[in-house]
Amino acid sequence: MASESSSAVSPMTVEELTLAVKWSGKEHTVRVCGDDTVGELKRRICEVTNVLPKRQKLLYPKVGAKLADDSLLLSQIPLKSSFKMTMIGTVEDDIIVDQVESPDIIDDFEIEQDEAVDIKDKEINKEKLRRRIAQHKIVLRNPCREGKKLLVLDIDYTLFDHRSTAENPLELMRPYLHEFLSAAYAAYDIMIWSATSMKWVEVKMKQLGVLDNPNYKITAMLDHMAMITVQSDHYGVFDCKPLGLIWAHFPEFYSPKNTIMFDDLRRNFVMNPQNGLPIKPFRKAHANRSSDDELMKLTQYLFAISDLDDLSVLDHKKWESFDGVSFKKHRYS
Repeated sequence: MASESSSAVSPMTVEELTLAVKWSGKEHTVRVCGDDTVGELKRRICEVTNVLPKRQKLLYPKVGAKLADDSLLLSQIPLKSSFKMTMIGTVEDDIIVDQVESPDIIDDFEIEQDEAVDIKDKEINKEKLRRRIAQHKIVLRNPCREGKKLLVLDIDYTLFDHRSTAENPLELMRPYLHEFLSAAYAAYDIMIWSATSMKWVEVKMKQLGVLDNPNYKITAMLDHMAMITVQSDHYGVFDCKPLGLIWAHFPEFYSPKNTIMFDDLRRNFVMNPQNGLPIKPFRKAHANRSSDDELMKLTQYLFAISDLDDLSVLDHKKWESFDGVSFKKHRYS
């Protein structure tokens, strides 16, 4: 397998490497491993500099050009801790980080069940998750509630059409968003997880009135820094959202049995395929706003499964045809 051969290129594969990164007259220390990608290195640099990965240009003796490929494994680059890496980039303190600047991901793919299990169970990916758990802290906005299930929600094309333009962001909000969140809150704690920067997450959630709604509370918000990079034999290297990060930080509240995640990109479920529900993307808000009722229908589904002991046994791809009564008879007969 390609991933196995590339991971054996260097003894740096399993060993941690400490790099010195010079930026804006200061030197920062960043720790990575050989099985990390360049994209992961940029995430680590972002943690200490607040310069978003997409705005970083990395300069390094003789191999600087390779550092432009975010999917390249660090084990394939002869990095040495004796050399200093220079990063050029600008912090966006006064800039709204709008996703219009980012490439639109339209080539979503559905990884076959066997390969999804293989990716989830690979030791290299488990180790990446363990490192992310150790490195990333989830800040609670509101306390976890005992006895509640967990609903994890993407933003772009799930709750909000980030590609269309409007004078008022509320025009791009998915219909019935607040009704959906208010209803879900009765049985579920709610976390927001976007593959963008935390600044974008906070700005959009404030603009949509999600953070100060009196009818529900957001437990926590996660951004691209909480994601990990995995490799598929068919689709190459990509980022995903490992729910194991949340489960590890709050084991007394959440687990695979009581968690469900909505996202328009199925690749984000690859580390927890039994907990992901691929939601229909909300695009072209002005044309589809009057007809989109996805959140209303999903509210009914969340209610139908809210009293089940184990959500991971469900096939969430078939949520529209779910019959709670028939499921319980089949499950417990």
